[in-house]
Amino acid sequence: MKQYRRALTIAGSDSGGGAGIQADLKTFAACGCFGMSAITAITAQNTCGVTAIHPVPIEMLAAQIRAVLDDIGVDVVKIGMLHSTEVIDVVAELLHEYKVTNVVLDPVMVATSGDPLIKEDAIIAMQERLFPLVRLITPNVPEAEILLAEKIEAGSLVQSAQLMAERFSTSVLAKAGHLLGDQVVDVLYDSENDVCREYTNERLETKNSHGTGCTLSSAIAAHLATGMSLNESVAGGIDYVHAALQAGAGYRVGHGHGPVHHFFKYW
Repeated sequence: MKQYRRALTIAGSDSGGGAGIQADLKTFAACGCFGMSAITAITAQNTCGVTAIHPVPIEMLAAQIRAVLDDIGVDVVKIGMLHSTEVIDVVAELLHEYKVTNVVLDPVMVATSGDPLIKEDAIIAMQERLFPLVRLITPNVPEAEILLAEKIEAGSLVQSAQLMAERFSTSVLAKAGHLLGDQVVDVLYDSENDVCREYTNERLETKNSHGTGCTLSSAIAAHLATGMSLNESVAGGIDYVHAALQAGAGYRVGHGHGPVHHFFKYW
């Protein structure tokens, strides 16, 4: 019998469909994986911003994760919005209990619109309890500045990625989209091989960038599920997001930041 490549996302739901669980599942499908989900919170959200967040009870979150891991199993786990220390604790406990190590964590802290998505005390808990358990974290510049408690300039991203990797005992993809310039140079510090790599793309001028962080981390996770190396998975994920941004630029969705086109390969 055939076996699907199995990808589980643990993240929040975006009612607008452009980010969160919805973006993760679309990306998994587009990149050849069977997607599953454990919802941490329900958000009232659209292209203009987040208007409400309703946390899922901790017991229900744990039950979702156990239901998937006990029966179907996973080849990779992607983690997105974890809004509280209680959520972080239960996710860390279950990753340890089920010995899941192929994990990509997008440390979601601020939405594209600027709305905060995580409590301050949860940031410390994430660093101490969760980062050492995962294979890769994918902070953007504002998130990296929060994690390092310092300003990041265009020329310092390599050093920042290495510092985060050393401090948090994991590989780090520092995303450069918030920095100025005609080119976007993302930086991977690969702790597994003690090497730093850069990925360069021309900057795309588009308003439809909602959910790019969720989409990238999910695309990387999907590639890891196939057995690709960390470098190959990051390169493939970045290429996928760049193409999805390019394909989605011509669409009009809502009145704010629209989504990328996850299924550009198919329609």
